[in-house]
Amino acid sequence: MDLETRMELIMRPPTEEVLTPEELRALLETEARPIAYDGFEPSGLAHIPFALLRAIKLKQMLEAGCRFKLLLADWHAAINKKMGGDLDKIRRVGEYFVEVWKASGIDVAQVDIVWASDLAADRDYWKLVIEVLRNTTLRRVLRCLPIMGRKEGELQEAAQLLYPGMQVADIFTLNAKICQLGLDQRRANILAREIGPKLGLWKPVAVHHHMLMGLSGPTGPMGMEEEEALDVQISSKMSKSIPESSIYVHDDYETIKQKIHNAYCPPKQSSGNPVLEYCRYVIFPLKNKMSVERPSKFGGDVEYYNYESLVKDFVSGSLHPLDLKNAVANSLNELLTPVRKWFETDPKAKALYEFVKSQEITR
Repeated sequence: MDLETRMELIMRPPTEEVLTPEELRALLETEARPIAYDGFEPSGLAHIPFALLRAIKLKQMLEAGCRFKLLLADWHAAINKKMGGDLDKIRRVGEYFVEVWKASGIDVAQVDIVWASDLAADRDYWKLVIEVLRNTTLRRVLRCLPIMGRKEGELQEAAQLLYPGMQVADIFTLNAKICQLGLDQRRANILAREIGPKLGLWKPVAVHHHMLMGLSGPTGPMGMEEEEALDVQISSKMSKSIPESSIYVHDDYETIKQKIHNAYCPPKQSSGNPVLEYCRYVIFPLKNKMSVERPSKFGGDVEYYNYESLVKDFVSGSLHPLDLKNAVANSLNELLTPVRKWFETDPKAKALYEFVKSQEITR
């Protein structure tokens, strides 16, 4: 595959920011299979951003020739009080995450699945964590708290101060040359880019993907980033801990339809519209088509083959929000049907789902 095609795949939406395109090009020119990684705290039921959006970007990275490592950040989840900080429960949720990836069409044989607790078993890992923290300030660490989904005032325990140092150490321990994570993780990646050369290591390329908005619409700004638009996107991201604003991969059609019908979707408005975000970042990349069914007196059925034509009709008013919502609910249900089926028919997956569903989710 030629260099330009590899660049395009990595920079293709849902990618929203690359630090920097010039460094990415130089990396691809020198490495045929650079290691890329993303990390996940095992916590609660999987939603669409985790299962479908993640699968889209992961497949693009693999096609571009990257060797990908998926980090199950169990120690990080414990520090962040997920699942009450119980490592045994967190481990089972991590195993459930693997089943979600399988159900979403990710060939887990093509990726390396790594547990953070395995990295932490090596004393050199903790040596690197200390070196990272020695080369930054307490103020900078506190500014990195948005990577945990928290603001400075929400710091609960002293152990949470280790979190940014651990995330930076993960990158170098995994030998990752590309950090391919959501925009909410950019502060840790920027810290890694600054500290790596100081420690005689490399400056990783940061590839940040879009954060799907919660169904209730935009919130903020909340002071998580200096740039207001970025701050609003991170503050408004879909949260698994808010069921009414999030679609889980296990939701049935009626639940999906109800959540979408209740979603924020102002007529003729494309910006800050979570229903349109589903179309742009999930439905068209996975289906390449979206069908809208409506009575002939309202224009009759119509099929859209790209996001641009759909959003044009919506902004002009020729596509009504209710018709859009019905079409989105149908499309999402179609995409989630094989995921639900996996968890209904595979014994291991079903048992893990029942376990996670029975747990009280802690933020």
